Amino acid sequence: MTEAAAAQLKQLLHRRSVAALGTLHAGAPYVSMVPYAIAHDGSGLIIHVSRLSSHTKDMRADPRVSLLVMQEEGGGSSALALPRASIQGAALEFAPDAPDLPGFRATYLERFPDASQMFGFADFSLFKIQPGSVRFVAGFGEAHSFSGESFARLLAG
Repeated sequence: MTEAAAAQLKQLLHRRSVAALGTLHAGAPYVSMVPYAIAHDGSGLIIHVSRLSSHTKDMRADPRVSLLVMQEEGGGSSALALPRASIQGAALEFAPDAPDLPGFRATYLERFPDASQMFGFADFSLFKIQPGSVRFVAGFGEAHSFSGESFARLLAG
């Protein structure tokens, strides 16, 4: 990946705050929307979700997920040329007593301060989407694939 494409991917992930989350729902694809924050250590994306929602039940039953983050439409660009990142990985739920939970919670709240009251609700959990592979389409005819480890290094840098 070129330096320009890496910078474009980082900019996309920092500028956007919502992703389409794909889970397996009774063996079939299911897509929902989730706000996300970038883990402070670059290790993945952090989501805060209710255990009552279908996507949380799905992640607990099968942690394989996919996230899609894309540039907003508009500006006269073709929909096919919109930059987008598709992240395949595993959804890892933080245990309430996990030693690294406070740091990831702070990262999430830094991006979404209005979510603080939801951390007091018993049915909400914090998950880290641990990337396994990433496909970044920087524009029409420019696509890059890389590992979760490379993605983590990019986010941390």
